[in-house]
Amino acid sequence: MRVLIYLIVLVSISSCGQEKQVLLGDTEFQKKLNAEYKDATKSPLKEKDRKGFRTLDFFKFDSTYVVVAKLRLTPNTKFFAMQTTTSRVSEERIYGVLSFSLKGKDFQLNVYQGKDLQEGYEDYLFLPFIDHTNGETSYGGGRYIDLKVQEGNTMVIDFNKAYNPYCAYNEKYSCPIVPRENYLGIEIKAGVKKFNKH
Repeated sequence: MRVLIYLIVLVSISSCGQEKQVLLGDTEFQKKLNAEYKDATKSPLKEKDRKGFRTLDFFKFDSTYVVVAKLRLTPNTKFFAMQTTTSRVSEERIYGVLSFSLKGKDFQLNVYQGKDLQEGYEDYLFLPFIDHTNGETSYGGGRYIDLKVQEGNTMVIDFNKAYNPYCAYNEKYSCPIVPRENYLGIEIKAGVKKFNKH
C-alpha cells in the first residue's frame, strides 16, 4: 500500500513538473503566450527558434503600468489603409481616443478597429504603440495590446500585456506599422521584451 501511495505521489509531482515547463510565466497572460509560441500550429517562431523554446523574455509584472483610460468614441471616422511591413495594407478606423496618466504624465493613444474582422473577433480592438524602450529592451517596431469593445467611457490598458508583432520573430508575416500619433514619450518597461533570434 505504501509503495502504491509513493508511486501516485511521484507521478503527480512529475506531471506537475512537466506542466510547469510548458507553462512558464509569472502571470496568466505570460503562460498563455508561452504555450501558444511553443505550439507548432499557432507559433510565429521559426522552427529553429521553436526547438528548445521555453519562454519569451518579459519585463517583470508592474501594476503601475495598469491604467484606467478615458475613452472618447469617434463613431464617424472612416477606414484608412494602415501601412504594414509588406505591400499589404490593413483597413482600420480610429474607434476612439484613450486618455490616461502614467508616471505623472498625461498621454493619449488612438485605439483602432479593423474592417474585416474574423468571425468571433467582432468586438476586437487594436492598440499599437511605440515608446522609448523600442530598439533597446523591446522590439524596434513597437508593440501591440488587444482590447475589446465594452460599455462605458473608460477602458483599462494593461501594458503588462503588450506583445510583439509576429514579424519580430519571422519576416514572412505582414504586421501593421504603429502610426506616429501612437508614440509615448516614456519608457514602457512592461510586457514582452525584444526577441533574441538564434
